[in-house]
Amino acid sequence: MTWVAALLMALMVGAGPVVARTPATALSNEARTAAYLDRIVHSSPRLRIFLQAMPKGGDLHNHAGGANFAEDYLRWAAADGLCISTVTYHIVEPPCTPPEHIPAAGLERTYPHYSRAIDAFSTRGFEAGVGDPEVSGYDRFFATFDAFGPAYSRHVGEAMALTRRQAAADHVSYVELGSGARAGWLLGMKMADADASDLAALYARIAPLLPDAVASARADYDGYDAQGAKFNGCGTADREPACDVAMRYLYTAIRTNPPAQVFAQLAFGFALADADPRFVGVNIAAPEHDPVAVRDYALHMQMIAFLKARHPKVQLSLHAGELTLGLVPSRDLSFHIRDAVQIAGARRIGHGIDIAYETDAPALLAQMARDQVVVEINLTSNAVILGVKGSDHPLSLYREAGVPVVLSTDDEGVSRSDMTNEYLRAVTEQGLRYADLKQIVRNGLHYSFLPGDSLWQDRPGGARAAACVSMDAPGCGAWLAKNVKAAAQARLERDLQAFEAGHLEEPLDLRVGSTVRIEAAWKE
Repeated sequence: MTWVAALLMALMVGAGPVVARTPATALSNEARTAAYLDRIVHSSPRLRIFLQAMPKGGDLHNHAGGANFAEDYLRWAAADGLCISTVTYHIVEPPCTPPEHIPAAGLERTYPHYSRAIDAFSTRGFEAGVGDPEVSGYDRFFATFDAFGPAYSRHVGEAMALTRRQAAADHVSYVELGSGARAGWLLGMKMADADASDLAALYARIAPLLPDAVASARADYDGYDAQGAKFNGCGTADREPACDVAMRYLYTAIRTNPPAQVFAQLAFGFALADADPRFVGVNIAAPEHDPVAVRDYALHMQMIAFLKARHPKVQLSLHAGELTLGLVPSRDLSFHIRDAVQIAGARRIGHGIDIAYETDAPALLAQMARDQVVVEINLTSNAVILGVKGSDHPLSLYREAGVPVVLSTDDEGVSRSDMTNEYLRAVTEQGLRYADLKQIVRNGLHYSFLPGDSLWQDRPGGARAAACVSMDAPGCGAWLAKNVKAAAQARLERDLQAFEAGHLEEPLDLRVGSTVRIEAAWKE
């Protein structure tokens, strides 16, 4: 018996009373697993162990840089001879001239400075009520990227490798990482002062510059991918489980920049996604309540629609509705999600918190359900940034309306959380149970932007594609080899079956119409 098996056995035995009843019809592995979750629902430690082991499919809302932890940035800053400002506790370039700037190297020997840097790079303590009382959760969250930025830019490949490593630890098999590119940023800067009133004319200026910019970005990502693979030991005898985590990128424009700069970034992103299969779509991010973002929101949706018409195959996941009453004027709560869906053509919405304030919200929800427009639910992020959690969160509204949802991390490093914690919150705060979680797990790959057909004919968990009605059917393997998404889903189904079967021979003797009896015998 392995130590993991022994621990899980002990947890099961300790989770509740042991009672015997007359045997009846045996339940499936899925039903037994669901019943076990029901029994441990009030024990967060047991839930943590159970949910950590559960296969989770995809993380579709995470960002390069924000996925990494403050301690990694301090380590990189120390190795690179960078400094820490004792005013802002941001990483800054040398010289490290005290008292305003001190070396990052050796910072751990001065704990007050070290601790303040951790706080500057994260939202540590905000949910516990011990965050900085003079800084809001949203201001701290978005400020972290400037705080650790100088260290990230030198270690992009390793940062992505660490994101894969954390995903593997959480049994997440696919990550869609929001990311930028140096070439896209430079192109945007060239156009920052241009006139954005005529998008066609502006695009005509930008288009000749796109091929070289795209080639430069692709070369950069070749280097990042090689660095990450080396860090994870991929292709060696010491390869990490992280090597089995697939990663793709969503090029992400910054909505707080001047209009022409945003348009140039978006044009670059669409061109990059058309040219490089690693980039599976385009996004737009940064604080949605920023005055520039509020002023230009409708224009940004028009920009995206303009470019989508020229790049119809490029997929869109857009941050929209990351707002609450009072954060912006009420009028600005009434159309952001609608415009993202109906004007820009988003297939996925990141956050969607203000859905109840949308004009004719029931009609919009019905459209999203009908068209399977997915909402990326970020429970920890929404609690920290917006103060929205529990019954205030619209997750139950989306689910009751039939809108597909996924759970995602939204920068686990900044929030100092992980995907397992998102699932734990879904159980303890939102009342989800095993069947709900399993549906969300499947959604994470079905609604990903991985190429190829889905394993499911329509909705995940329903009828399978004709070629793989049975996974052992002749021709199924060949069909999976041609469809990356379906192959990832087939692996997930095998992982879910193994998770539900566990390493137990009848781990829970649960019978229809009976109470619980535990008669477990672990396989060696």
